[in-house]
Amino acid sequence: MFFLALSAFSGSAVAQPAAHAWARVTTPVIMGGAAQSIGTYTAGCLRGAAALPQDGAGYQTMRLSRKRVYGHPDLIHFIEKLGQTTADKGWGTLLIGDLGQPRGGPTLTGHRSHQTGLDVDIWYLLSREAAARSLSLDERETWGAPSVLAVRSDAVDASRWSPANEKILEAAARMPEVERIFVNPGVKRQLCASRMPHDWLRKIRPWWGHDDHFHVRLKCPASNSQCQGQELIPEGDGCDASLDWWFSAEAREQLRSGKARKPAAALVLPEQCQTVLKE
Repeated sequence: MFFLALSAFSGSAVAQPAAHAWARVTTPVIMGGAAQSIGTYTAGCLRGAAALPQDGAGYQTMRLSRKRVYGHPDLIHFIEKLGQTTADKGWGTLLIGDLGQPRGGPTLTGHRSHQTGLDVDIWYLLSREAAARSLSLDERETWGAPSVLAVRSDAVDASRWSPANEKILEAAARMPEVERIFVNPGVKRQLCASRMPHDWLRKIRPWWGHDDHFHVRLKCPASNSQCQGQELIPEGDGCDASLDWWFSAEAREQLRSGKARKPAAALVLPEQCQTVLKE
């Protein structure tokens, strides 16, 4: 199924294939030059993706059957670097969720981000079992990512949270290539209440869900001229009245009604993504 839409880059009409066309592609575009993230985080694609190895120092990849282990090489390097730091510091083993598809683009589930190879989901769970051995394929498919919130609450459950979780988020936020990190508002509030230094909290952004994983988003690589970045993060650490809104009656109603998750507009990919899909 195709539909016509205006390209955000060229202003011309572009026939946009449905998400299943992107899901059917099983290999990245092979290229000699630098990988290219094209478009926006929520409407784009990726040329020259790399696959994250199944296991590495300080991390293991989950849900392999989804085949969303591809990202811009910068993202692969970020995960490997964060995993190595986590291992060196003895914080545990990172369990890695979705990166992106072999050529990016929209997914069958309708998840609007992870389209340019610059996003990754990382579970909060720091399993002693995963730290001791490589998980089986079945375990990678069947283990759940537990919420760190108390039941029927927006407060963090102390039994599912540890100083290591805070240290991992801080280590990720301090990496210069990181644009922002999405966490549940309850997690953001927990971090704001911590006695840890707050100078890194600006990059930690509250967003719906994200109670069982955090979502790291990298900046557009300097050499990727067709990559469109996000608006600037507001000044300050975000531990002010702007955080209070997420716990207000208005916010709860938006979440209850589904308005919070409804896309603002139809998905429109740049013209260049049609070429990426066919290469």
